[in-house]
Formats: sequence, C-alpha cells, structure tokens
Amino acid sequence: MTAVNAGARLDRLPIAAFHYRVLGLIAAGMFLDAFEIYLQGSVLASLVTEKWSTPALNANFISVTFGGMVVGAWIAGVLGDRFGRRYSYQVNLLVFGLASLAGAAAPSMTWLIAARFVMGLGLGAEIVVGYVALSEFVPPQSRGRWGTALAVITNSALFISALVGRVVIPNWGWRWMFVIVGVGAVIVWYLRKSMPESPRWLEAKGQVDEAERVLAAIEQEVGRGRALPPAAPSAMRLLHRPSLATLFSPGLILRTITGSVLLIALNTAIYGFIAFLPTFMVKQGMNIVTSLDYTMIMSAGGPVGALIGMWLGDRVGRKPCIIGGAVLAIVFGALYPTMTDAAALTFVGFLLVTSVYVLVAIAWGLYVPELFPTELRMRGAGFCNTAGRMMTILTPQLTVPLFAAFGVVGVIAMVGALLALQGLLVAFFGIETKGRPLEALVPAAVKAPASATEAAVDPAQ
Repeated sequence: MTAVNAGARLDRLPIAAFHYRVLGLIAAGMFLDAFEIYLQGSVLASLVTEKWSTPALNANFISVTFGGMVVGAWIAGVLGDRFGRRYSYQVNLLVFGLASLAGAAAPSMTWLIAARFVMGLGLGAEIVVGYVALSEFVPPQSRGRWGTALAVITNSALFISALVGRVVIPNWGWRWMFVIVGVGAVIVWYLRKSMPESPRWLEAKGQVDEAERVLAAIEQEVGRGRALPPAAPSAMRLLHRPSLATLFSPGLILRTITGSVLLIALNTAIYGFIAFLPTFMVKQGMNIVTSLDYTMIMSAGGPVGALIGMWLGDRVGRKPCIIGGAVLAIVFGALYPTMTDAAALTFVGFLLVTSVYVLVAIAWGLYVPELFPTELRMRGAGFCNTAGRMMTILTPQLTVPLFAAFGVVGVIAMVGALLALQGLLVAFFGIETKGRPLEALVPAAVKAPASATEAAVDPAQ
C-alpha cells in the first residue's frame, strides 16, 4: 500500500460520537492550559496585595511565562511534525501539570518564577497542538464550527479562572489555583492516552499501513455497520523534505507573515491588557475583591466572543470575521479609557473582551492552522505562535511603563495599532478557507528548498 487517501476519507465521515470524544479530550487539555495562563491575573494581583511580590516582579513572572511558551510553541511544532500530534500533546500536558504542582509549593517569588518558566514550556505547546489536531479530524463543511467550539471551551477559562479565583484566593490562597491545574492536567493526560494519531500526518510521513489501521478503526466506529459515503478522489501534494525554510518559500511566505502578525496582535491584546486588568484596578485604588468582581464580569466576554465566532465562522467566513472583529476591538478600546462610571467601564470592557475573543476563536482556533500543508502544519502554526509569544515577552515590560506614563490610554493605543495592522494584512493578503478541504488549501507554488513532488492518491479506499 502506497497511499490511503486519508484526507478525503476523513472528510466524508458524518459527525459521530468519535468526533465528540476527540473534541472532549483535546478541549480538556486546552481548557486547563488556558486556565493556567489566565489565573496569573488574579494570582499576581493577590501577590501584590499580600506584599509577596511587586509590579516589577509580576512583570518578570509574566515575561518568563512567555519565554517558556516561546520555546514550548516551537518545540511543539518540531515534535508534532516529526513524531506525531499525539506524542506532542501528551508530553506538553504532563510538563505543565507537574510544574504547576511545583509552583504551588513555591517558598519564594524567585521559585515561583522559575517554576512558571517550566509551566510555560507546556502551555506554549498545548495551544499549538490542540487546534492542529482537531482540524485534521473534522470535515471541512463543519471545521469552522468545531474549531471555534474548541475555542469556546478553551476561552471559557478566562471567565471560569476569574470566578474560581474570586472564590478560592480570598478564602484559601493563591497556591490552590496551581493545585487545581496540576491535578487536572495529570488526570487528562491519563485519559488522552486513548486518542488516535492523525491519519493525515501518518500518511504524510509515509506510515501508510499505520494510517490505514487507524482510519479503518475510525470508520468502523463512525459507521457502526452502516455504509459510509464514498471518498472523493484526491491529489495530495507531498513536499520533499519540508523544513523551516519552506515556510518562507514563495507559496507560503505571505501566509507565514499574516499568521505571525495575527498571533502577535492577539497575544498582545490578551496578555498586555486583559491579563493586567486586576492589577490596573488595584493600582487605581480598588481593593482586590472589587477588582476581581469587575474583572470577572468583563471576562465573561471570553466565552461570549468565542460563541459568536462559532456561529459566524462557517456562515460568514474567516476573513470578514477577523477584519470586523479587529475594527470593533479598536472602537471599544478607544472608548474604554473615557469611561468614568464603574458600570459603563465594565460594560465597555466586556464588549472589548468579547471582540478580542471573536478574533481568538476565528484566527487562533481556525485560520492559522488552515494556512499550512499537513507536513508543515505543526511547524507553521508553531512558528506563528512562537512569533506571538516572543512579542509577549516584551509586552509586560512595555505595559508597565506605558501604564505608569499614560495610564490605560497608552496600553490601549499599543494594542489598537497591532489590531489595525493584522486587519490590513488579512484584508490584502489573507486567503478564505471556509468549507475547503485542508488538502485543497495547499498553494500550487509551494516548494521545499530542493523540490516538490505530487503524488496522486488512490481514491478507491
């Protein structure tokens, strides 16, 4: 056997319990990943209040988080394309789970910062692997809905971490936030051992017998004795020794730049503004409880925005959602610093967070993984995530002096400029991916440094 037509065979399957199981197992890990990232806002505000830390140390905590995430995102891309999606997501989940338990036992802020770097290695990897893995199992006509459903579950952690922090931190202390994540990650790691490897990746790596075995098991589970629709013929473009340089070849360079700027802008919006909300409010004179209350309400925009993205992704398309979301986020961002009434501030903040998370659901959850061929999908998504995470190493160091000099206006101006840039890039250079098979999105001009070959895939399977 030389080919199994994995993409077409997966794309013609009706949605079944198998797809929900894959979604649940991936989403559980990504929810804990996001919960771990977002808890830092509440935890760091508490540490300042307890005199256990300072704003400068908090900025270092955030920067080393993203330093670890930069390394983790890149390693995940390399491991995921070389050893498989399954191998990569199991390793990173265990890394951030065990490091979280180490952070819970931290005797000093220096220890906690060091543990946070190790957490970051796993956190940066999980978000790369999760969206890519799901995209390779779900048919194109519903890939938008399922990818954004994963984003809904993942980004609900923004609100839930704020809610849990509001209950746990004042009553039991910040350490229990890390315990919750650590124990949950170990449990999910064990449950995810049953997940199959991506047949698309197996075929692209030449492991066609294993790809056939996994495909046959999936088809048997989905079909349950019923006849399945025939698979469409497919011509899969196989790249000869694809490498990092292939991401900058004529067919992919604009996609690589666009995906990178998208994630730079979104990382800055989330970790330069949203993650700092509790600290901003404490420094403006609110007590920790009031700050957490307002932040919790605004954070509800995370799951609401992801739900809106889930509804729009397969109806409107990726490009209009990304451009429209950027425009709305800029508008609400401009209004936010002008609000003097607490209720108005909270409402506009909620709308701003909602707009940002429409972008997160569509761009992060769907668009970036769709831009790259199977052999390079993990490295492409990993490169874009690495670029985004590299910017967020600088973001806390920029946010603190900007806030000190210009208040929230300065921070909002930085975020708004990046959102405008990402919207322009998508408008002029982005492709529309809605409803198209992943194999059909490979540009005809893409070539590895040596050469590219095309292999016709036998449609008889």
